[in-house]
Amino acid sequence: MLQLVGNKRFMAKRFLVALAIGLATGSFCWFLLHKLGGNAGDFRWAIHLAQRIVARQNPYDTSYEQYPLPAAFVALPFLRLPPDVAAALFYGISSFVLALALTRENFSRLAIFLAYPYWAGLLTAQWSALISASAFFPLLLPATMMKPQVGLPVFLTRLSRRGLIACVVVGALSLLVWPSWPLMWFRQRQYYEHFIPLLVFPGPLLLLALCRYRDRDAWLLLLSSVMPQRWFFDSFTLWLIPKSRRQLIFTAGVSWFAGIWRWFHLPLSFTEVGRASVLFFYLPMLFVILLRKNAASDAPADSQ
Repeated sequence: MLQLVGNKRFMAKRFLVALAIGLATGSFCWFLLHKLGGNAGDFRWAIHLAQRIVARQNPYDTSYEQYPLPAAFVALPFLRLPPDVAAALFYGISSFVLALALTRENFSRLAIFLAYPYWAGLLTAQWSALISASAFFPLLLPATMMKPQVGLPVFLTRLSRRGLIACVVVGALSLLVWPSWPLMWFRQRQYYEHFIPLLVFPGPLLLLALCRYRDRDAWLLLLSSVMPQRWFFDSFTLWLIPKSRRQLIFTAGVSWFAGIWRWFHLPLSFTEVGRASVLFFYLPMLFVILLRKNAASDAPADSQ
């Protein structure tokens, strides 16, 4: 009986802490978007897809639209809201779900929110927080389909039967809505400016992660390093790798060197962004993987 009461209290505390994080980050996201004139940030393109689907118009009528059509499903509930409010709610809810997932056992992993890529994502209402949360909840795994260059490594390393079924259902529904969207989306790839971490010096050092090939976090790092990326927020999913408070504080602290560098220097190319990402995000994660004794697990409790 006492254990049941204790579990209920812990769950209530988890919910309240996660809610506080979601409200705080969502409010701050709205403040920045509203004051800086950011519209809906990156979430605007999910809204654009949803608007075109509702109007039965070409969803890829601009070269700036580079998201797969399933991203529209997330934006549909927010269409009647002002863009900045919609984006802030999206980011706040994503942060709430991620915080709830991270506190299954204790609250130490909430240090993930100290990482610079999280705050870089907050500035433009990015998908990385929701994709990170999908690693813990199988029914959220379709979030990896919304931004596949970020989500695919999470999908491949956190795959479960329920998650796969959820992805198939969402994919099938998107084809029913617009059967030709995959081809239309694929044609947009030529407009996506990017870097590939593994190919940006000293990126090849990341191949040392193969020394821990039995550790799925090593594969998360390697798979992420071969994905095309554009900016610092795309690396936030790497913070699924550190498990202890010490690892989280170390990697989050080092990550802010990228933020400081960005503050004083406007990158002249995506290669520069890639090099900073490798130095301050990827190599610290490699360090964590190589030095820890055992492969840690954060598999969802109901994964199969």
